[in-house]
Amino acid sequence: MIFNRLPWTLHLLLLVVAIIFPFTSDSAFVINFGVLALFYAFIGQSWNIAGGFAGQLSFGHVAFFGVGAYASTIVQMRFGFNPWWGLPVSALAGAAAGWLISVLSFRAGLKGSYFALITLAFAEVFRIISNSIEITGGGLGMLIPMKQTAANFQFGDRRVFYFIILALTVISVAIALWLKASRFGARLAAIRENEDSARALGINIFAEKIKIMAISGAIAGVGGCFFSQYFLYIDPTIVFGVDKSVEMLLVSMIGGAGTVYGPLIGAVLLALVSEVTRSMFSLQGLSLVLYGTLLVIIIAFLPNGLVELFKKKERKEAGRLKSAANKKGEA
Repeated sequence: MIFNRLPWTLHLLLLVVAIIFPFTSDSAFVINFGVLALFYAFIGQSWNIAGGFAGQLSFGHVAFFGVGAYASTIVQMRFGFNPWWGLPVSALAGAAAGWLISVLSFRAGLKGSYFALITLAFAEVFRIISNSIEITGGGLGMLIPMKQTAANFQFGDRRVFYFIILALTVISVAIALWLKASRFGARLAAIRENEDSARALGINIFAEKIKIMAISGAIAGVGGCFFSQYFLYIDPTIVFGVDKSVEMLLVSMIGGAGTVYGPLIGAVLLALVSEVTRSMFSLQGLSLVLYGTLLVIIIAFLPNGLVELFKKKERKEAGRLKSAANKKGEA
């Protein structure tokens, strides 16, 4: 496979293309599209690391995203911290939420659809709490004043935001690559395929699942921090809304869950649908309808995601080369 034969060449090529992209146009639409595509890829990778690599399917991954968004905004607005501190704070908050939810869920023996539903329930609990207490601004949310300086995590040129989210996405891809190659990732794959068999091999199921949920939660939390600084406003409905969980799940499922670049492929398609529908139509919820339609089509024809297209091409190429080699040997 080309992903295996030319790994670092491929990674560097994709990185170079990503670096060049914002300079191909001065259009705010194009730059915003790039930011959103990378943002979807980043939060999608957080879901993919838990749901794709470890098989811990979650319907409420937005819980970690929202906790990170509120944690970073609260330390900035209520305690006067520099906004850049929001990145590590949101990572810690997301990891803590991932640890808490997973400990409570896995201690109770929840898995599969039960775990997916309990994460959704936790997201709703966090939404209600943030809607009810003063420190979060309640239902009014929290507005971050606009002060466009680098020290304040605000920039006049949106390309800076693009490169920040690009750096974060590169880190998330590096984590996915590490999981693919590490023993930890192999243990997670065993858990995903069959927990009973993994337990028989001596794998500590409980500890491994908690670790991956904490890592996944940290990534989603950082995504929440970036979201709050990019849009300068959050409220319970926005950052704990089920649509964010849907977007995280969709980019992974459409691109290819359990693959390194699946969320990136899915994110480009998702951002394209989102931006086109927003700019051309005023129907609220249309983008979600199209997301669902895309997911049905992908599941029907490419159950392993769009990455399967590359694998099919590779299998055809391998078959062609093998056939040519056999003919040459017969000659």
